[in-house]
Amino acid sequence: IEDFKVQTAKHPNAGSVALRPHSEHSKDRTSKRLSTESNGTSDGGAGSSTPVELTALEESFRRFAIHGDTRATGKEMHGKNWSKLCKDCGVIDGKNITLTDVDIVFSKVKKKTCRTITYDEFKAALGELARKKYKDKSGEDAEAEVFKLIEGKAPVIAGVTRAVASPTVSRLTDTTKFTGSHKERFDETGRGKGKAGRVDIVDTSGYVSGYKHRGTYEKKVNKPTEGRPM
Repeated sequence: IEDFKVQTAKHPNAGSVALRPHSEHSKDRTSKRLSTESNGTSDGGAGSSTPVELTALEESFRRFAIHGDTRATGKEMHGKNWSKLCKDCGVIDGKNITLTDVDIVFSKVKKKTCRTITYDEFKAALGELARKKYKDKSGEDAEAEVFKLIEGKAPVIAGVTRAVASPTVSRLTDTTKFTGSHKERFDETGRGKGKAGRVDIVDTSGYVSGYKHRGTYEKKVNKPTEGRPM
């Protein structure tokens, strides 16, 4: 009894604190990790208190990296999207930088076993193009100029391709020049007749073809007889 009193005196609130099961501790750690990853932070890292903010250049890189690919993560870019980025952002000028130069630089910076480039390799490729595009500027100034061309940009989505007017196409689509059975399928305005233009519908009215006074006999027979003597 004396030993029990001594232990109670040392820990007066020991019985009031409920012990939590081990499963609840695991759930807390999992939820903490998921929330940390969603905020872009690293648990225990140097920047764990603030989320990772993307620069304007990296944001443009991710926009072009996922363009046309629903499974893309935005961390790697294919050669096709790299060429589109250089074209849409004005890096390709046709004089100092051509599409061939862009493809050569892409093959130069990427790993031999990969078909894509990372963001660091992307910046290295821009540095290569910058020194060639702005030959009269230093390396850092040239890179800054190229970065300005890309920052904040997004892929340009082209509109619907218009049909090219040509004599051959117009001849095939002009209904006034149709002959034979094809001519019978359209009226004077070029509108299709539907089934009447495809199937010979039999006239069961009793009139011969070409008769111009159709329906006049019924009007005479059904004419009102008011005022006539009985």
